[in-house]
Amino acid sequence: MTRIALLAIAAAIASPAAAQTLPAGLVTPVADDVAALRDAALKDDIAWDIVEGLTTEIGPRLAGTEAEARARAWGAAKLKALGFQNVRIETYQMPVWVRGEERAEVISPFPQPLRLTALGNSGATPAAGLTAPIAYFPTFGDLARAPDGSLKGKIAFVSHAMEPTQDGSSYGAYGVARFVGPAVAAKKGAAAIVIRSIGTDRGRGPHAGVTNFPDGVAPIPAAALSVADAENLERMVKRGKPVTLKLVLTPRQTGTHESGNVIAEVPGSDPDAGIVLVGGHLDSWDLGTGAIDDASGVAITAAAAKRIMAAGQPRRTIRVVWFGAEEVGGFGGEAYAKAHGDERHAAAAESDFGADRIWRFETNLPGSATAVGDRLQAALAPLGIVRGTGIAGDGADVGPMMAKGVAAIDLNQSGLRYFDWHHTPEDTLDRVDPEQLRQNVAAWTTMLAVVANAPEEIGAVTPRK
Repeated sequence: MTRIALLAIAAAIASPAAAQTLPAGLVTPVADDVAALRDAALKDDIAWDIVEGLTTEIGPRLAGTEAEARARAWGAAKLKALGFQNVRIETYQMPVWVRGEERAEVISPFPQPLRLTALGNSGATPAAGLTAPIAYFPTFGDLARAPDGSLKGKIAFVSHAMEPTQDGSSYGAYGVARFVGPAVAAKKGAAAIVIRSIGTDRGRGPHAGVTNFPDGVAPIPAAALSVADAENLERMVKRGKPVTLKLVLTPRQTGTHESGNVIAEVPGSDPDAGIVLVGGHLDSWDLGTGAIDDASGVAITAAAAKRIMAAGQPRRTIRVVWFGAEEVGGFGGEAYAKAHGDERHAAAAESDFGADRIWRFETNLPGSATAVGDRLQAALAPLGIVRGTGIAGDGADVGPMMAKGVAAIDLNQSGLRYFDWHHTPEDTLDRVDPEQLRQNVAAWTTMLAVVANAPEEIGAVTPRK
């Protein structure tokens, strides 16, 4: 906010009549203890310690694998060492997919290798590979309009140009090419599909991610090309000559294996006031070390809860959950809701959008807790965080609890850099800015200080649709 804007607000607040027209959060006082916790968190080093430790000592944590199991053990030990209570691991079973060999090369008219990675749940080519002509589609919509059967014996190639947005909305707009594009191509007879990675970079690191084939649709080989290689392939197509591609993808389903959630608590003084559920996901894709997705998220929320714990017992229990198996279908969130859905939860929130600055918050609070939102607005404003006009409810991990009517709070991080590295080999510790990480911890500490201690009843709400 500019100095002029701040002066204008100050002048308006000085006038009792004018103050009545301002949003309540701009005239709501901030409790001294909340402000002190917020400001102290701007010097936090706990979150960095967690991110650094998890990425250095464990590294990639593909869901359902031995690496994710080591991460759970590491996480439980870390949370106990930080002083949390009731630390435990709750396991569940899930289907596990692992990648194998993955190579691509243009055979003609311009022979050269391409960099790509198999999408989660991709089918496999023969061991010797698959060679076929490309059918080019500038957008997912062009693929969707292709006639049934028109792709028989061909490799579909879907290109697009995802642009960065602060709120990350472009992920939904362009991500459909990955989410359902392979299934659509399979229904139209394609032998395989390659897509331009769902990312905003211009590098040669491909972006992984899950895709899904509905019942009755046999999985076909499906991969994401790095953005640079997809652009190169698009230029080849536009030369006007048929392009032939060879793919070698050998992923496989390995059956059902164990995953799990790591749970820790800051017990509250009033068991009837409900639980404040916070966390992120512990698993990651296997190309990088999962620093921004989502070691940062588990670190931010745990560090904030630790700060509340150190300040004294909150009214509400704060439950920190490091969810497993989010990347491949949200199994951790579903397992948590199944195990704990009957427990009284007052609010839920998750951090799963990297570690860049939080710029906006939104809520879905009941009418009885309107003042809670106003206090959040006032307390978060000094961190440069504005109140949005939408209804909160994001999150694959806490979403199943929100669907049951638990109040939601979203703390929105900037997405302007996130999709440069999301699901890529570049998702490493050096992508985390320590100062922006601290701002996240300060925001989450503020939120927990307000919500966990709010005297108001925070009851059920109508979930966002």
